[in-house]
Amino acid sequence: MKIVHTPVLLQECLDYLSPVGEPFENDAFMIDSTLGEGGHTNAFLQKFPGLRVKGLDADCTIQAKAKERLACYGDRVSFFNGWFNDFYADYPADARKPDLILFDLGISVYHYEESGRGFSFRYDEPLDMRLNSNEGENAADIVNEMKEEELANLIYLYSDEKFSRRIARAIVQARSGGKIVSSKQLAEIIWNAVPGNYRYGQIHPATRTFQSLRIAVNSELRRLPSALHSAFNVLKTGGKMGVITFHSLEDRIVKNYFKNLGKRCVCPPEQAVCTCGGEPCAEILTRKPVCPTDEEIKTNSPSRSAKLRVVRKIRDAGERHLMNIESEAM
Repeated sequence: MKIVHTPVLLQECLDYLSPVGEPFENDAFMIDSTLGEGGHTNAFLQKFPGLRVKGLDADCTIQAKAKERLACYGDRVSFFNGWFNDFYADYPADARKPDLILFDLGISVYHYEESGRGFSFRYDEPLDMRLNSNEGENAADIVNEMKEEELANLIYLYSDEKFSRRIARAIVQARSGGKIVSSKQLAEIIWNAVPGNYRYGQIHPATRTFQSLRIAVNSELRRLPSALHSAFNVLKTGGKMGVITFHSLEDRIVKNYFKNLGKRCVCPPEQAVCTCGGEPCAEILTRKPVCPTDEEIKTNSPSRSAKLRVVRKIRDAGERHLMNIESEAM
């Protein structure tokens, strides 16, 4: 089986999320919220013989690769096909609570190289970008149907693309002559829309627009706040939760939610009496985000923007810990 994705910050995840000490040492349970090809899970199962893992993924095709890769671990690993926010929201009250939870919010190299769904502008593929190909609108629906101003705002919001308005205008003009249906077609429209000197920068001029479309198609930012909150409350007291981000917006959501968890009080400033419990819900184990080493960036370039944040649970969180977090995901 060909493995095309290298898990980022792998040693750092093993160190910060190690199931060592009571009550986790000999019988720990971990949920890998973003299984992908199973790289992180494989390393955890190898290093910690007493560990069991449930792997979640919205994409059944990449999960099939993970199942093949992890088959040697037998019943130590199980699987769930679906979105992580749905999984945690519907977590059975009588089910075992996990000792460890990991989110890796990056998109697998598999999706760019092998999925055939238009994630990459390097190939001429149908403009889809859905992780779950059986539901929701795809990228072609957005570029062919969204109003110009909304499209420009989406591109700018999710990627900080400074030529978002020019790109949106060019897309709308192009689709008037027929639907935009392929990744290569869209990339060429963007290439021709931007100034000449912008075409030969450090990244391809279509990079940010493709990122924005992928985030929108899969509701990546909108799913995140509720998923973090539900997952934290599912986590066993004393357990650890780690999140790897690759995008400034998603990292801000994680940072601010964890910051709220670490506060003694999250009541509104104008409220005279504390009603939230007056105690922190979590110990923040990474006061600053853990970033990849120069060596990792050199050998695995997709890791360059990765940041790992980790907390240890003290008690359940309330709805107020989501205060101002969900608005950042809109």
